[in-house]
Amino acid sequence: MSRMASLQLLTLLCFVFSVSGSIASRPHAAESFKPSLIQNFGSCSYTVIISTSCSSPRYTRDQISLSFGDAYGNQVYAPRLDDPGRRAFEQCSSDTYEINGPCAHQICYVYLYRSGPDGWVPGSVKIFSYGSRAVTFYYNTFVPESIWYGFNQCQRYRTS
Repeated sequence: MSRMASLQLLTLLCFVFSVSGSIASRPHAAESFKPSLIQNFGSCSYTVIISTSCSSPRYTRDQISLSFGDAYGNQVYAPRLDDPGRRAFEQCSSDTYEINGPCAHQICYVYLYRSGPDGWVPGSVKIFSYGSRAVTFYYNTFVPESIWYGFNQCQRYRTS
């Protein structure tokens, strides 16, 4: 293979692997979703970065909860991430959380729950876990009140 063809193939592979951790579909309401209050055995640490959209209100009094997991039933639930004293979820900002929960394989779903008067708008949720690649879910849309709202891409992991 020529040097130019090798370079093109390498560039293509780098591009494919760099975008493979992004979830670009549209978020949806998960009417029947219920977070598990009983966490499975094992304890792993996750770093979660939640960005707030610039179209969100300047600050929020909304109560924000998060749940994410893998295709095998491992679920992490983080109630009430909001902290008005810490000025979390302000417009055009990012907040980082260290969350412990059951050890999961590749994270393939995330849901946010919002309750409150302000109408907070998330930009994205990025989840880092040991042993798996980071995954980013892009919201950039209003999260309806009092319903779990997000992404479930687990079907593609069950078939692989």
